[in-house]
Order: sequence, then C-alpha cells, then structure tokens
Amino acid sequence: MTSHYNFTLPSFTRRAALAAGAAGVVLALSACAGGASGAAAGQSGAAADPIKKLSIIVPANPGGGWDQTGRAMQQDLQSNKLVTSAQVSNIGGGGGTNGLAKLATEKDANTLMVMGYVMVGAVETNAAKTRLEDTTPIARLTEEPLVLVVPASSKYQSVQDLVDDIKANGKGVAITGGSAGGADHILAGQILKSQGVASDKLNYIGYSGGGESIAALLGNKVQAGISGVGEYAEQVKAGKVRALAVSGTSEVPALPGVKPLKDQGIDVVLTNWRGVVAPGSIDDAQKAKLTEVVTKLHGTEAWKATLAKNNWDDAFLAGDGFKTFLTEDIAKVKTTLTEIGLVK
Repeated sequence: MTSHYNFTLPSFTRRAALAAGAAGVVLALSACAGGASGAAAGQSGAAADPIKKLSIIVPANPGGGWDQTGRAMQQDLQSNKLVTSAQVSNIGGGGGTNGLAKLATEKDANTLMVMGYVMVGAVETNAAKTRLEDTTPIARLTEEPLVLVVPASSKYQSVQDLVDDIKANGKGVAITGGSAGGADHILAGQILKSQGVASDKLNYIGYSGGGESIAALLGNKVQAGISGVGEYAEQVKAGKVRALAVSGTSEVPALPGVKPLKDQGIDVVLTNWRGVVAPGSIDDAQKAKLTEVVTKLHGTEAWKATLAKNNWDDAFLAGDGFKTFLTEDIAKVKTTLTEIGLVK
C-alpha cells in the first residue's frame, strides 16, 4: 500500500532533512513488515490449532446410509485421534433438507454434515429454501451402486416381472426406498422410463431411514425396495429379501451373481455418492482445517477397512474439486428429475 504525506519542512539543513526522512522510511517499512509478519503468524497459528471437538450432523433417522457414514466417521476419527471427540446428531426428514436447514444456522465452525446424491435431489423436489449452494463443500467420500430387492416370498423373479406388473397395475405396486427425490426414487423412475412406463404409474414410498424401508419390505407392505448395497446386503444374505439387480456397471462382491440392470436389458446405470459439507459461514482457514481432518481420515487404515466392510467404493475428492463436482451434479440431477416427472 502506498501512503502520501503532505507537510512543510521546518528550518533543518537539507542534509538533516534528508537523513531524517530516510530514517523515517526505514522505521515505517520495518513497522509494516513487523505488522504483516505478526498478522501472518497469528493467522498461521489459528489455522494450525487442531480441531478437538467435531460435530457431525446426520440429516436422517438412524439406520440408513447417511447414519452409517456419520457413525463410521465418528469412530474412525476418534480411534485415530484425529479429534478428541466427535458428536453425531440425527435430524431426520425432508430427504435431508431439515438437516440442511439446521446447518444453515450452525454457529460452531467445527461442524460437518453428511450428505450426497439423495440430498441433491431432495432439495429440488422439496423446493427447499436452504440449498447446497449455501454450504461449504469439504469432500466427497464414497459411492456405491444401488440394489433392487423384493421380499423373499415375492412372485417377481426378474426386474422385467416387476416392470410388467407396474405396467398392468400402476400404483397398485409400491416401491420403497429413501426420501422422495433421492437416488432410490430417481432409479425407480429411470427404470420405468427406460421401459416406456409413464412416470405417473410409479407408486414410490420414501422413508428417511433405511431401517424403515427394510421393515416395510419384511412386512410385505410394499412389493419392492431400492437402497444402497451396504444397507440391504445383509438382508439379502440372510434370505429375507431377494436381489433382482444392482445399478452399477458390474456385479459387486457383496452380492455375487446379482446382475447389473444394463445386463438385463435395462439401459440404466446409477451410483449413489456421499460426502460432507460445512456451514456456509465459515472462513477459508476453518475450511482448510476441516478439509485437512477429513483428508487425514481418508488416509487411515481404519477408514479403508470401513469402506470394505460397508461395500463402499472410495470416491474421495476434496476442496475445490468437490465444489466443482457438486455444482455439476446439481445441474444434472435437476435435469433428470424433470425428465422423469419429479420436478416441473
């Protein structure tokens, strides 16, 4: 910064005046340098302060994929001493938009909220006032294919059997999954659209937690269910539900023998990703600290084991890269929701 001074020289000699002026400049520059150095040191010190207590908002009821992700983060962060404590709080409803609204009012900068593809859609279908663009993107963590299942006693032996029954009976056939507008709902709509079935024939019953959708399936209250492989795999292995297809590009280790939709004549591929965002009000230093903690978590052996245990694929993308991805995904999801009739 350049400063301008206007003053009248007193009765000094020319040499004395020049000497005094030179000394003043040196002192001024020294003071500025010292001040800048001190400010930088202060900022560096603040940024270097480790996060001791971390809050993790899970914008869903217990039992679903977001809850699994939040509690896995809590355990692995604490076991690796990346934070002293991590507190998880569940705020269900609205496809995650209730939790999103809570994040918007959060004053604690050391707060992360689990989110993902489901929330991107729910913001659009619920016309939520608080949007993901109002948050601070931190990192994408995982992705996984979805699985389409039916009760063990179901008459459906293939995806085509299910589609044909919906063609014939419309909303008399119910499909359950996560909240409206999320990945499960979108996949159901895309399957029907690919087979020439009108979107108004889809009877989709959404729940904010995976445990509720499992209960509906086991109670034969619905004819089919869609969720992440990690949520339904154990029920499939136990023989309580039967898997008809997965939504990725290939079979998954957790469900050997279950073919992708595209290998069954249904040209649909969809994977569900999850990540974390922070309050939109935090500054760059706070964002850097949260990004560092999540990046360190990603590098631990504990997190690698968590990915394997839950059949999650590693999709780590942090910082500005995740911000760009999120912006693009919001646009894509909005287009998809419009195409299948979920958003006008």
